[in-house]
Amino acid sequence: MTAMTDNTTHAHAPAAQAAQPAAHAHGQQHPIKLYLLVWALLFVLSACSYLVDYFDVQGYLRWFLIVVFMLLKAGLIVAIFMHMAWERLALVVAILLPPLAVLVLMAMMAWEGEYTNYLRVFFFGA
Repeated sequence: MTAMTDNTTHAHAPAAQAAQPAAHAHGQQHPIKLYLLVWALLFVLSACSYLVDYFDVQGYLRWFLIVVFMLLKAGLIVAIFMHMAWERLALVVAILLPPLAVLVLMAMMAWEGEYTNYLRVFFFGA
């Protein structure tokens, strides 16, 4: 009985392996052109970030531009070099949702801090 079970199990194994895509069986390969393009784009974004300092941009525009360039670079690195672009949506949401929630909570705390400061100045004076 065990010999028959072994034969039927092995008979189905090649069919199951043939049904899988070749990229999944040997690991997914991405073209080197994609990595070189992302590397060049990271270089350009870094240059733009340095140009913000070079042209002496000041105030909120400076910080806005620096944060935008930083987030773009981080997004490219996570998506391409960490292969997040090819992962399942559930994994992407599980990794990206907690930092987004932390940012929302930090914004709420900053707003509450400003409100508390306003009330203290209003009622107790400067």
